[in-house]
Order: sequence, then C-alpha cells, then structure tokens
Amino acid sequence: MPTAILADRATIDVSGPDAEHFLQSILTVDLAALGEREAKPGALLAPQGKIMFDFLVSRSGENGLRLECRADIADDLVRRLMLYKLRAKADISKQNQLVVSVSWQDDSAASQSDSTVRDSRLQQPVFRHYGSAPAADATEADWHALRIASGVAESGPDYALADAFPHDVLLDQLDGIGFKKGCFIGQEVVSRMQHRGTARRRVLLISAASDLPAPGTDLMSGGKVVGTLGSVSGKHGLAIARIDRVKAALDAGAAITAGDVAVTPAIPDWARFTYPEAAIAEDA
Repeated sequence: MPTAILADRATIDVSGPDAEHFLQSILTVDLAALGEREAKPGALLAPQGKIMFDFLVSRSGENGLRLECRADIADDLVRRLMLYKLRAKADISKQNQLVVSVSWQDDSAASQSDSTVRDSRLQQPVFRHYGSAPAADATEADWHALRIASGVAESGPDYALADAFPHDVLLDQLDGIGFKKGCFIGQEVVSRMQHRGTARRRVLLISAASDLPAPGTDLMSGGKVVGTLGSVSGKHGLAIARIDRVKAALDAGAAITAGDVAVTPAIPDWARFTYPEAAIAEDA
C-alpha cells in the first residue's frame, strides 16, 4: 500500500452550527450528498463562473467540514471565506502543521476515524490522511503519476485559477457540482453551460512514444492550437483541450503534437462526455 506525504497541501476547518449551510450556499459541491469519511472535489467560483479556488471537502467532527487545498492558496481561501461568512455562526481556520498524505491500491488504509477519508475522484481506492497515516514509502511523483493516469486535473500543474470553468476540468463528471442543490456563486453560468451542452474544453489523457515536453506546451494540429499540456509523468500526461478541434484532427487523420512529440489524446474511460458529432463554429 504506497503512501506519500503531500507537502504542498494544507487544510482549512470550517465548524459551527451554520458551517454546512454557509458552505452549501457558496461552493459548487452538494454537501447534502457528502458521506462520512468521503472527500469530494469542489470549487469556489467567481460570479462569472470561473474557478477561483479548488479543493477536496470532507467532514470533520460534529458540525465541521475540512477543505484540503494547495498550501500556497490556503491563506487567500481563508480570507475569501471570511468575506462571505457575514453573520453565519461558523469558525474558519487554517490548520498549520497538519500533515496531509495519500495512500492507494487497496482499502486496508481505511479506518473508522474521520482523519482518513476516501478520495472519490479516483476509481480505485485512494485515501487521504490528515495528521496521521501509515509510514510514507512512496513519493509525491508516484502519487501524481497515479492522478495523471486516472485523468484527475488539479490547479497549478493543469490549469491556472481564474482561467478555467468547472466543466473544463471535469468537475461535472466527478460529482463536484450540485446542479440540483440550488444557488451557489457562479451557479447561473455553470448551469447554463450544463443545460446547453456548450462545454468545448475538457481534460484529456495524453500519451506518447517518448517523454512528453514540459507542462504548458501547446498541443498543435494543422497549425492550430488544440489544447495545452498540463501535468506530465514521463510518456503520460493530461491536457485541457478543445474537443471539437481534437475530433476534427482525429477524423482527418492529422497528427497532434506537443512540441516535437507526436501524442495520442483519449477521453478518460470513466468520463461521460464524448467528442462532438458536429463541428462547432470557431467564433461560437
């Protein structure tokens, strides 16, 4: 059972009688459907619908919720939550010095303590540990290789905050958006995209016969940019791509490249979206 310590992660506790109601009204994820010892992906959006902060959310004690996010954005997320809290009876605090780690491959890491929760983004059993965990015997690179192979994107290596919609990074596919829960910040834009089926940018798996170039490299086909490479692990990576342009390239048998490397894109096998059947106008 590999276990890796994630030094670049931090946690924020939101507790109190109004904690869940407060977060339910602003976050994308439906907290009413969040089980015990389960971590779901979610986001706090700008009113225009783009992701300002991404995180995993899980339950922590009585009337408490835990947000696990990138360490470098944790303080900003706390400030943003405080801005929205108003008169809600909720305490918001970053948990300094709390160790975050992850285990995978089997379910023996699961415990009855709420300090260990299952990461719902991956199909195989993966567990997040907060504060205590089995001894680390794997690296962050090992974890990211698994995340990449599973088609799970995260801000930083895969996309910049304030530059992606939830659909772009598959939050709609990962139960990270509560379309039936009612209003949340940015809900109108996200719901319109869902109902109209207008999501054109999606996370795709990228593979090649040789090592991929650095994250941020454009995916090109026929002289056009079709996407941008994100996380990379050797010959495998993730990209956020225009699926209409990728489909056109595949139908035409045209090469898709990242730098000088020919690549093969694929939709994650667990995802429910497909390539568009008809071409989408470039100015649409």
